[in-house]
Amino acid sequence: MLVSRLSAVRTQMIKHLVKAPLTSAPKTGNFSGHYGYIFHNPKHQTYSSTTAHEEGDKKVEEISVTFVDKDEMEKHIKIPVGMSILEAAHENDIELEGACEGSCACSTCHVIVRDMEYYNKLEDPTDEENDMLDLAFGLTETSRLGCQMVAKPELDGICLELPSATRNFAVDRYAKAT
Repeated sequence: MLVSRLSAVRTQMIKHLVKAPLTSAPKTGNFSGHYGYIFHNPKHQTYSSTTAHEEGDKKVEEISVTFVDKDEMEKHIKIPVGMSILEAAHENDIELEGACEGSCACSTCHVIVRDMEYYNKLEDPTDEENDMLDLAFGLTETSRLGCQMVAKPELDGICLELPSATRNFAVDRYAKAT
């Protein structure tokens, strides 16, 4: 709970502090591509999709996403197009850890896409994402990292399963050292 709140506060701070677009992307992947909605436009960009709501004077397109927890409880939320699944989960109090804060450096935001049709609509995972997925608990054929999945109109109605456990190697290493 605290991690999700801190992530939401961090995101709000970035939205207010950043006034110019990034000029280069870090080596961990296409940061500006996945998080461009934060750096290029503090309010989410408008896209053609299924649902829209007003945010100020702009319409924000949203998609429906269902999260299924380890107890098979479903939570239906709306996510603005362009937002990562990890960030959306944090903003909606869904227990998806994201220990590396979305930098594709852990597997704690591992989700399982329940429908192969939706899985095929996602961009192929990068080598970095595949490396992290290899460390994920309960890996399946349709496993992805929530930090690397960005809401887009084609994903409207996607259902994501949260694994029954995660592996946080930073915590494991700390626990073994003490």
